[in-house]
Amino acid sequence: MWRARPPDPEQLKLFQAVRGRFDLRPLAIHVNYLVNLASVDPVIRAKSIEAFRGELERAAAIGAEYLVLHPGSYRGRSVEDGIASFVLALREASAGFRSGNLTVLLENAAGSGAHIGSRFEELQSLRELARNLTDLPIGYCLDTCHLLAAGFDISTQAGLGATIRSAEECLGLGNVHLIHANDSKTPLGSHVDRHASIGKGQIGRDAFRRILTHPKLRRKPFILETPIEDPGDDRRNLDTLKALAARTHNGTRVMK
Repeated sequence: MWRARPPDPEQLKLFQAVRGRFDLRPLAIHVNYLVNLASVDPVIRAKSIEAFRGELERAAAIGAEYLVLHPGSYRGRSVEDGIASFVLALREASAGFRSGNLTVLLENAAGSGAHIGSRFEELQSLRELARNLTDLPIGYCLDTCHLLAAGFDISTQAGLGATIRSAEECLGLGNVHLIHANDSKTPLGSHVDRHASIGKGQIGRDAFRRILTHPKLRRKPFILETPIEDPGDDRRNLDTLKALAARTHNGTRVMK
């Protein structure tokens, strides 16, 4: 839904207590999937700006470190127009907002339709323009399923190396604060976003071992977004990632 209520103060206290008890850091939350800041449809655009402002305020209220945002769709126009629309909407939504410790993370896309962000160059353009027009700290969240679907062959050792070099050159790995760990039901370059359980898709267990233990990625926080098709799938995916990360390095933080 477009509407959302502010966090209940008592629930916030309980939540902060749980975070402290289990050292749940960093806290990353995801923007409502209805939000499309790249849209020029006046109704969708207005609702998206209002909804994203609410997401910013709620993220700050609960003390989140990261707010993950899909750049959106530029359907019917050029990608350059879509990037400009996104940044202008971001500026409007964040006017007067004090971010504190909150950083907005732009998530890469699978490349279907007219969605922005399947190319690193598009993500870079979004961040550079946003930094010039807003006071929001901006970084990136990379999704493994989206990477493969967009044509980055992270299923092979050579392909992973090439992807990391490209991300380092274009985005700066220091700006990549979060990784969504999802296998892909569809093959390389499919441009179809269909998540699969770890090791049961086109990326595979060996590739996730390389991703989790790569020297430039292993200190990044990983979050699962895998489907739950049978009871206990979420726990099994978490255990799989922990086991793969522990094979050669025990310092990776893996979270669900």
